[in-house]
Amino acid sequence: MDVKVSKEEILHIANLASLNIKEEEIEQYRENLQEILQFAEVVNQVDVETLQETIGEENKCNVMRKDEIHEFENKEQIMANAPEKEQNMFKVPKVVG
Repeated sequence: MDVKVSKEEILHIANLASLNIKEEEIEQYRENLQEILQFAEVVNQVDVETLQETIGEENKCNVMRKDEIHEFENKEQIMANAPEKEQNMFKVPKVVG
């Protein structure tokens, strides 16, 4: 099956995703999306009925890392990334009322 994506579909998808794409970029986006959809079609055609095992089906637990405290040597360097800071801490907007 040959998947075709139109310029109008690319512009519609860009609009839905709030993307501002340039006229000269449309063709590249169209080709890339066609390739992705063609690959998805290939994957959809794979016969999985004869497979005996799948990865992850039997492993039904979360793997958690140990929660450890790490001291940073250069706190000034870390705080340099903060848009706002107060008392040597990141200041963030209030998210609960």
